Amino acid sequence: MAVSVRDVADDAGVSVGTVSNVLNRPEKVAPGTVARVQASIERLGFVRNDAARQLRAGRSRTIGLIVLDVRNPFFTEVARGAEERAAEHGLSVLVANSDEKQHREATYLDLFEEQRMFGVLVTPVAENLPRLRRMQDRGIPTVLVDRESHDAAFASVAVDDVEGGRIAAEHLLSMGRRRIAFVGGPVSIRQVSDRLAGAQTAVAAAGGQLEFIGTDALTVEEGRRVGRGIRDRSPADRPDAIFAANDLLALGVLQSLVMAGSVRVPEDIALIGYDDIDFSAAAVIPLSSVRQPAALIGSTAVDLLLEQQQGARPREHVVFQPVLVVRASTAG
Repeated sequence: MAVSVRDVADDAGVSVGTVSNVLNRPEKVAPGTVARVQASIERLGFVRNDAARQLRAGRSRTIGLIVLDVRNPFFTEVARGAEERAAEHGLSVLVANSDEKQHREATYLDLFEEQRMFGVLVTPVAENLPRLRRMQDRGIPTVLVDRESHDAAFASVAVDDVEGGRIAAEHLLSMGRRRIAFVGGPVSIRQVSDRLAGAQTAVAAAGGQLEFIGTDALTVEEGRRVGRGIRDRSPADRPDAIFAANDLLALGVLQSLVMAGSVRVPEDIALIGYDDIDFSAAAVIPLSSVRQPAALIGSTAVDLLLEQQQGARPREHVVFQPVLVVRASTAG
């Protein structure tokens, strides 16, 4: 049988209210009494029922975080930053993976609303703002993560992905490359479309050519598929540079090109990714990339959520600037 608060109170010779104060407001209880109650808790093996406590409070102490792809180390770092900041405030983080699918995102949003989460951090798959607004209207604050919001109803934290796309393309252009392929998709994902837009602006200004190669997902597997297609073209028909929408795609492309043996990186095709995950520097040909401050994005998202809980107005939109990281895949 589970040990109850009453059992602890009887063992320690105090009231149930005193045990409750020791658990929730120990600063209101004399140190000697706190020690006695804690000794009884340890001796009896008491485990507090947080579910019941949260039900009484009307809200949990857990933040829901929905990411596009939990396999992507970028989102792992975002989650780490969020978790560390949440822990400083006695909160926990539950990570959910939408897998870039809207129906999975909707399922998790429904679950988080049912669980009365402290708040929700979400990287939306597509434009799903009415659903998010409804949840926020029902008392669950929401922050858009890795996605800049122009909607006053939502706080957001992101990197300027249009600028990131521009500096990636300009770097390739500065290496003398003029036939650039952008690899990424689906374009319904805002980050992909913004990075593409930035690259298009830079290439058009330089009088170059930009080929769009769409993908069904932002994964290594899709990168390998694209890489195989490019290596099978005649040399005259290949791009002389590739900008991949994230590092996982870029690493997949790199793997296919290197395995072919007939395509040299960067001599024949320069290659740059996006996110600057740890694996990028460790690739067989270290990968140039556009860095995002992933952990800082996560911690800032929690800060914005806490501001909302405290009634801060108006919603804040934090935008970090991307940083170009040059390695051997473009510089040789």
